[in-house]
Amino acid sequence: MKSKGPELGSLSSRFFAYVQLKKLNIVRTGEIAPILDISASQERDLFRRLSDSGWILRLKRGLYLIPSRIPAGGKYSPGVALILQKHMEEEKGRYQICGPTAFNFYGFDDQIPSVTYLYNNRISGKRSIGNLAFQFIKVADERLGAIHAVRTREDMEMIYSSKARTLMDTVYDWSRFNSLPRGYDWIKEEINNEPSLASEIIKNTAKYGNMATIRRIGYLLDTLIRNPRMMNRLQRQLSASSSLIPWIPVRSAKGTINRKWGIIVNG
Repeated sequence: MKSKGPELGSLSSRFFAYVQLKKLNIVRTGEIAPILDISASQERDLFRRLSDSGWILRLKRGLYLIPSRIPAGGKYSPGVALILQKHMEEEKGRYQICGPTAFNFYGFDDQIPSVTYLYNNRISGKRSIGNLAFQFIKVADERLGAIHAVRTREDMEMIYSSKARTLMDTVYDWSRFNSLPRGYDWIKEEINNEPSLASEIIKNTAKYGNMATIRRIGYLLDTLIRNPRMMNRLQRQLSASSSLIPWIPVRSAKGTINRKWGIIVNG
């Protein structure tokens, strides 16, 4: 049966025959040339033509994702889950989807971002892979954790930050995600709907947050829950500093002062 896309040439057909025989889904520069008895420059040209035409997907320089069968219409469009899985396997790293992508996933924000945001311990920067865009945010190993694994319709696994971790990161990473003050409203709403979430947010804040995050979330949760024993975990981590920080960092630091958490309540 003929595909509707551009026809494969002889060399391309030999390439696909080989990778399908060996059931390869990842191919690296240098692997195919000796098999097909071609030069390194011919191999580079083959990969360039196949990726430019959409038959295979360039994950990064010298690394290509190969479909299990020749794609109908000649366009291979793997999803986010497969791309991230293979990319992180190659990098020997870990990731978790975060920020605006997670905000939409959990229903906090109905805006669908055009970029997939993810924390990881290997790569930094924005990258386009196929027709998808990714914002790789490199963090220390100890800042990865509190995850929620999701199975896709293709039976792939996608790793998200948990709901509690995502809410905490609206405060921790507010400048990157432009998530304050709306993050406070999301936290209030989610705790009202699911009171047990408060303890998870406290645990995540204590483990993954910084001092500013502890202060801001501590002040917020003090207004929502009346359980001193729960709040003690955050209070014990407060520094002895007498400096104050604004409750809403994007606004003028003018307002009443909460000495317990070192907050200027400016909104």
